[in-house]
Amino acid sequence: MANPAPGFDIHPGYQVKITPVQDEVTVEVNNQVIARSNQAVLVEETRHKPVWYMPLTDIDADVLKTSKTSTYCPFKGRASYRSVALAGDTVEDAIWVYETPFDECAAIAGYASFYTNKVQLKVAGQNIDNSGPGLDKD
Repeated sequence: MANPAPGFDIHPGYQVKITPVQDEVTVEVNNQVIARSNQAVLVEETRHKPVWYMPLTDIDADVLKTSKTSTYCPFKGRASYRSVALAGDTVEDAIWVYETPFDECAAIAGYASFYTNKVQLKVAGQNIDNSGPGLDKD
């Protein structure tokens, strides 16, 4: 591997499972759909609640604003953030992206995910709220 994740050596048995989602995933901010995808993936990770990622190309680029925020995950890599700007209202750091994830998580390159306490995420029309206890931020 050219870019292996160091976390798996440090934490044997830790898992990051990435599965294609058959259902439509939508994201709304202030009742406006900013993303819609039939190509989303579900990421199930040890000690995390499930998280949905969708291709950046399925997100309205006109509402995204680059953030200076970044975080590091020893399993997925360095995440950069985007804020959502709509009609004078900005939702800071609502979206994160692993531009060049570690090899084990290469399937999420070019994909973004959303903080469900900042946006309304729906899978097959059902609201998803993963903002409670048990969700580790990356």
